[in-house]
This record gives sequence, structure tokens and C-alpha cells, in this order.
Amino acid sequence: MRTLIIGLGNPILGDDGVGWKVVEEIDQRLKIKDSRESLILNHQSLDLDCAAVGGITLMESLIGYDRAIIVDAVIAHQPVGSVSIFRLDELPDHSTLHTSSAHDASLQTAIAAGKAIGAHLPDEVIVVGIEAEKIYDFSEELSPEVQAAVPRAADEVLMLLEREHSAIPRLKSRQRKARSLPSQAEAQPP
Repeated sequence: MRTLIIGLGNPILGDDGVGWKVVEEIDQRLKIKDSRESLILNHQSLDLDCAAVGGITLMESLIGYDRAIIVDAVIAHQPVGSVSIFRLDELPDHSTLHTSSAHDASLQTAIAAGKAIGAHLPDEVIVVGIEAEKIYDFSEELSPEVQAAVPRAADEVLMLLEREHSAIPRLKSRQRKARSLPSQAEAQPP
């Protein structure tokens, strides 16, 4: 099974860059020299990447993969730093910050269009979302709660890789909340 882990976001917009940080953490744990290098992990071909794109451009990145794990900042009105796991097909088109754009198709629509023209796209797309707070502030630093979530999100992704099929039930999401962090005020929807 060929799998892509892709961190989304903008690394100079504070918490929005958390997807990149999680992929960097996974990269360090797996000791991969080049984030585009392929390796075998439990008989799986695995690639790591980071991007600041959505819609059709993101769909094009998924061509040729059997499974994709997208790591991104989300605003799901959970405590900041919460880590949630969803199947892409159970999310509304605008649930994650970079899977859609006002100038592009949503990722769900782009995947459907790609499959309609015969592109080999993943049947399984999992979104690992980290509840963010500061997504519009120019900064290369994550807020403390989001920074603390990076290792937990990396753990979740690595656990997903250990399974042949991720076995995330439809219409249910798993959440891992920060245990010792106080609840933050709800962030505004995008």
C-alpha cells in the first residue's frame, strides 16, 4: 500500500504551520534524510511532504497513492491543542483550513473529479486535525498548546501507519485532548 503523509498550512502564520511541524517530527522519528524519499514501513511505501495548497493542486499531490494522511490545523471548537482524527468523506467541504479555497474546488470535489477522469487517487483519506488558535498572525512559532500537540499528533499518525487499514469508523471521530491544558476561548470559524 502506497501512503502519503502530507502536512498542510503556512509555516509563517503561527498555528497554521502545525501540519508542517508534525510531518517534520515524523520525519525525525523515522530518520528519513529527504522528506520526498520513499521507504518501506511494515511493507508499505511511505512518502512525506508539506504543502500550502488545497483543492485541485492538493488532489494532484495525491495521485498514485492508495492512502493519504493529511495533517492540518483545524477550527472545530475544541480546546486549543486537541488532536482529532476524521475520514475526509465525513467532513464538510470547509472543515480543514487548506483542503479548500474560494478560488478552487474543495478537496472532496477535486478527488471526485480526478477519479472521474481515471486518476489513481486514494480511497482512504484521513485528516489528523490539530485545534489551532492563532492562524492569521505572522510568526514561525506555534502557540504553546499547539506546540504541545505536535508529538501527540505524530503519535496518532504513526499509529495509523501501523494498521493496514486505518479502521476509523464512519461518522465518528477520535479526539485526543490536551490533558493538562486549560480550555481556551473558542476560535472564530474561518
